Amino acid sequence: MDRAAEERIRDFSEVDLGFTAEEAVAEAQRCIQCKKPKCVEGCPVGIDIPAFVKAIAEEDFKKAVTIIKQDNMLPAICGRVCPQETQCQGVCILGKKGNPISIGHLERFVADVEEKRECPIPAEPSGKKVAVVGSGPAGLSAAAELARLGHAVTVFESLHEAGGVLMYGIPAFRLPKDIVQAEIDAVKRLGVEIKTNHVVGRSVPVEELLSYDAVFLGTGAGLPYFMGIEGENLPGIYSANEFLTRVNLMGAQNFPIFDTPVKRGKKVVVIGGGNVAMDAARVAKRMGSDVTLMYRRTEADMPARLDEVRHAKEEGITFMTATNPVRFVGENNAVCGVEAVKMEIGEPGEDGRSSIKEIEGSNFVVEADVVVEAIGQGPNPLLLRMMPDLARNRNGSVTVNEVGQTSIAKVYAGGDVATGAATVILAMGTAKDAARAIDAKLRE
Repeated sequence: MDRAAEERIRDFSEVDLGFTAEEAVAEAQRCIQCKKPKCVEGCPVGIDIPAFVKAIAEEDFKKAVTIIKQDNMLPAICGRVCPQETQCQGVCILGKKGNPISIGHLERFVADVEEKRECPIPAEPSGKKVAVVGSGPAGLSAAAELARLGHAVTVFESLHEAGGVLMYGIPAFRLPKDIVQAEIDAVKRLGVEIKTNHVVGRSVPVEELLSYDAVFLGTGAGLPYFMGIEGENLPGIYSANEFLTRVNLMGAQNFPIFDTPVKRGKKVVVIGGGNVAMDAARVAKRMGSDVTLMYRRTEADMPARLDEVRHAKEEGITFMTATNPVRFVGENNAVCGVEAVKMEIGEPGEDGRSSIKEIEGSNFVVEADVVVEAIGQGPNPLLLRMMPDLARNRNGSVTVNEVGQTSIAKVYAGGDVATGAATVILAMGTAKDAARAIDAKLRE
């Protein structure tokens, strides 16, 4: 159940209130316990979904959490932000004729009602030391899996708080920060050491990093992309990365209590159609702005989750689709508008996305005193440039084999730094695979 839009746009409290115990048990009892459960195949980390759902149906919530944490140490997070509709729920057999089991809501429910964040019992110490760079979803997942397997794990995080995109990227109304911290604390109880304010390649030399028995790179995709059009350097234009980090991690919405401001725009234009664009638009709305979301394709082409699109619309975000910016307009040394053109939408291509082209002479200007570009991001090159033997793809991501091993034998990578920007759970899945490959290598 969601909080009313007119109430929630005034604060950063969570929008989705989740299941009650009665609702969770009733939903779990709908599961038909398939002999060949496709939902497990649809889960990037391979959770035994029928088993934990059955435990909920039997009202054994502690057992349900224990089952989940055999494969996923971040269930309260995943239950909130995973795209279940295209993964586990997307292949649920009940979805063929009705509603699939609400697996994500059930996962979130049992994680939230857990009195203490339970941890698996780690294996006997292996005597091996592993360095993990980055404490986002990939780094945390790799660290948890490696610690569970008995290795001594040290995580290096460049920012002052652990969590990566879970802390700085996803707003609190979608993922409360106390939930993230509780899951991080559970990972620490496995014996993982997390060192914040440690920039690998600067305060931690690469030589020191490579002195570990193995290394996992989970540095994510924190380098924002820009359109490269006229006026882009005008004051008032932000990348979504900076805009969201200042609010989510640095309290910019509470300036001057926190001295990390972002400009509060009267009229804000957010460019993009993904989850990050929805997050930026909804954050701007909560800061009192009139917000327009500009996307060059149709609403049906938007990569954002349907729930995020629905929430944005309910909260009064104006959608301006089939529209593409071509120039930022300035006045008095600040942005004052976005010049855009309408796009002609053609037939879908082989990838299912419609072709587009500009409609000549359709230029018009949308008033804006703040613009947020949310058109994607790539791997941060800082550390990667300091490891010249590390092979990279054309898009800057780290080249890895099927188990996440890089061109440096003891170095593995997973998550967005290897795959390009993707989802939290996909990052966790690749990290888990790499952690198991590291374990196998260390035991040779």
